[in-house]
Amino acid sequence: MTLALAPPMCGRLCYSSECYLSVCRNYIIMRPPTFNAQTLRQYLLIHKIADLPELKKCLGTEAGLTVFRKLKTLHYLSSYTHRGRFYTLQEIARFDDRGLWSQQDVWFSRHGTLMATLESWVQKSQQGWFVDELADQLHVDVQDPLHELVLQGRLRRKDLAGRFLYTAADAGLSKDQVRFRTAAQAVPLVVNASALTVSPDELKAAILLFYSLLDEQQRRLFAGLESIRLGYGGDAILAGFLNLDAHTVARGRQQLLDHDVVSGRTRRSGAGRPTVEKKHPTSSP
Repeated sequence: MTLALAPPMCGRLCYSSECYLSVCRNYIIMRPPTFNAQTLRQYLLIHKIADLPELKKCLGTEAGLTVFRKLKTLHYLSSYTHRGRFYTLQEIARFDDRGLWSQQDVWFSRHGTLMATLESWVQKSQQGWFVDELADQLHVDVQDPLHELVLQGRLRRKDLAGRFLYTAADAGLSKDQVRFRTAAQAVPLVVNASALTVSPDELKAAILLFYSLLDEQQRRLFAGLESIRLGYGGDAILAGFLNLDAHTVARGRQQLLDHDVVSGRTRRSGAGRPTVEKKHPTSSP
């Protein structure tokens, strides 16, 4: 039997079968294992998201660094919730208009990290953001990262009636955001507060005067229409501004969306108290 020439192990050529087998065993032991990034890709295409232990098990390695080297070639994203514990691929994420995507209550951002997302949102906002507004939209606590962004000079904050409004780092843009927010709080019906030619107080007085001239249905529909325009949280905002119950605003909004409006009548036919028939006294015989 002819054996192939084995690499020398002791400084001399060796053709024995024992030496050849010894070389093969040592080569197999010393050769580093190879891992295929497509294995991770196929796993994530099926499961959408995964944490590091799941990805290590999928790839067949105990080394987290190996997983990240393979993920990097696939253009991966880390979740900004759950302390960045979950991973997905850019090709999997379907971001909404806000640049957010979620899977199983785990949230990802087009901007990557939570701090990068907060910075982008505040910089691009017309009226800045309060902490509770950002936390509600992003589904995560944002107090600490916002504080860090301010310390780094990447954002500013302004105290408005006991609440911190986070604004852009640029002084001019920050001033515009504060002015817009101040006007918007005074008159939430204003589309563009920067275009006002009267003071917010004058505009508020004019709107409330107009509102007082409407009948019951018109008031409800007016509040509902403005709530639709404001979007998320509109019912509560209009209820506070017009001194209404939020359920009344929601009812007017739903009436408009359902085209359920009675023209030329304050109440529906049959609504209100029943009509009392007047009795005429009978004449004495």
